[in-house]
Amino acid sequence: MTSTQETTLPSPYENDPIKPYKGDPWLANLSTPINDSPIVNAFIRNLPAYRPGLTPFMRGLEIGMAHGYFLVGPEVVVGPLRETAHGANLSGLITAIYITVSACLGISIFASATFQGDPKGTYNSHSKDDLRPLRKKEDWFQIGGGVLLGATGGALFAYALLENFDDLDAILRGKVNVGMALSQWFG
Repeated sequence: MTSTQETTLPSPYENDPIKPYKGDPWLANLSTPINDSPIVNAFIRNLPAYRPGLTPFMRGLEIGMAHGYFLVGPEVVVGPLRETAHGANLSGLITAIYITVSACLGISIFASATFQGDPKGTYNSHSKDDLRPLRKKEDWFQIGGGVLLGATGGALFAYALLENFDDLDAILRGKVNVGMALSQWFG
């Protein structure tokens, strides 16, 4: 009688730093040291799109404020009105608002097209994918409204900073004593 010893062969992914995501090669994703590290996962889960406990409107508001603020800059620096005194700043504001309205229109079209009837896959309300927090048409409309309001406010704030840059620069360099100026009003 011969005894057969059962030997376990090493997995082809045992020493490889790049493995199938969650050990399943059929998920069409790879787990790398960059996209599956605890630091990266903590960072991604702290972004407003995935942070737990936020309403869709608040997610959109936070995303919109950051993007609206930074959309003004490229038009001011490289836009066609960059050589004019105040035209570049106003052009940056108008362009940022235009891009925001276009993005919100795209969000609305996506929500209307995706949620006709009962959607399948990751946007289903019964999906267990925690990186898809928006699973209803109303949630997408709320995030679109938040993006519109936040980006418009962020762009207006950037515009106000650019228009008053000389005054702010003088205050920060100590050329203007803000305390003395305010004491005249509250004296």
